[in-house]
Amino acid sequence: MDRKQKRALTEILVTAVLFAALFALDKAGVLDGLRIWMKLILYAVPYLLIGHGVLRKAAVKLIHGQAFDENFLMTVATAAAFAIGEFPEATAVMLFYQIGELFQSYAVGKSRASIAEMMSIAPEYANLETADGVREVDPDDVEVGSVIVVRAGEKIPLDGEVIEGTSFLDTSALTGESVPRRAAPGDAVVSGCVNGEGTLRVRTAKRYEDSTVSRILELVENASSKKARLENFITRFARWYTPVVTVCAVLLAVIPPLVTRSAFAPWIHRACIFLIVSCPCALVISVPLGFFGGIGAASRLGVLVKGSNYLEAMSQVTTAVFDKTGTLTRGEFRVSGVFPAEGVPAEELLTLAAHGEGMSTHPIARSIREAYGKAVDPERIGEVTESAGRGIRARVDGRELLLGSAQLLADDGIAVPPAADAGTVVHAACGGRYLGRIVISDEVKSGAREALSALRGASVRRTVMLSGD
Repeated sequence: MDRKQKRALTEILVTAVLFAALFALDKAGVLDGLRIWMKLILYAVPYLLIGHGVLRKAAVKLIHGQAFDENFLMTVATAAAFAIGEFPEATAVMLFYQIGELFQSYAVGKSRASIAEMMSIAPEYANLETADGVREVDPDDVEVGSVIVVRAGEKIPLDGEVIEGTSFLDTSALTGESVPRRAAPGDAVVSGCVNGEGTLRVRTAKRYEDSTVSRILELVENASSKKARLENFITRFARWYTPVVTVCAVLLAVIPPLVTRSAFAPWIHRACIFLIVSCPCALVISVPLGFFGGIGAASRLGVLVKGSNYLEAMSQVTTAVFDKTGTLTRGEFRVSGVFPAEGVPAEELLTLAAHGEGMSTHPIARSIREAYGKAVDPERIGEVTESAGRGIRARVDGRELLLGSAQLLADDGIAVPPAADAGTVVHAACGGRYLGRIVISDEVKSGAREALSALRGASVRRTVMLSGD
């Protein structure tokens, strides 16, 4: 709890003790001998202690011509209760209202803390190249077209284009994709990603306020501005409800006695009761609080919701589409099978593949080296050329080695036998001869099956997996 919430809690506890003591004495008949104004003063103490904030807000709004809100209605309703001698009811209404406000403040604070935790994608600095060397600056101070240096393990602070260096980027904070994405000269990179192992020089293409990470943060921070239909209804309802109730109470107090020529006092009493029971505070507070709490809870689980309207739309979802790697699976690649061609020892296939992938930092390359289980001899490795999306060409022991997709081998006229393996398949060929294939697969995440079952139990009729395999 922050300081404001602690002060509110203290006021609530003190008020609750005073009110409980007064109420007990009142019901026991101890206060029956007191005059009405004395009882009013006694109950006014806890009432003012717990309600001073509401009274102050109502007065400020009234001075600025914005009287008709829940503070005004709470003030009028509780004042009406005091006017008809219902002192316990007036104090109790204000006490319970403030308890609700405290719960709302606490829930909103927790939600904001969860959202703030998601904001860790925001870069704290940028390494700007200047005539005097590289220096750390605020990302806001970097102009478009400047050159920044992103070292291993650092966040990319601004959107731009790689002009020097190669590396793999962790984009999971932005996209949820657990497989690192390769970045090389000419590739566009976005802010918020984490650089893997190499050092990159990047020419910036946007200012920080226009960058990807800045726009994501703005979406999350302004999520409450995109209201659900129910919230919009409640907002419109509250805007009209308070003045309508106030006018109706005045009419109830004035018109019947004029028409029936009866006394005003009973009708004023009825008008005050009408005001008391007309407080809509629970309705006005609960709906926005429920949606904001949902947005905060989702952010705590790593799910960014752009607004309450999108959260509301989730209740109508009947089909859920999932990415595979890192979503349904763990995103940890392991060699699940080595299938050499006829006459090729499995050890030779794995040895050549490990050396061919010896210089790569890609997760697939690491999994092959881990399966090999020995140190790669750099002396055996010559020139290595990578073909984006297809694989690599490397010289190992003076021979050309191809590792990658069937299309990579087919481009060199090497026939690849059909295979129906579950997972990512790396075909290998050396010196124009097909050596075999290595199958790399992922593990299903624990809880994935239960999550899918839970979705089907929550009105989702179809679950679909989209994969690049």
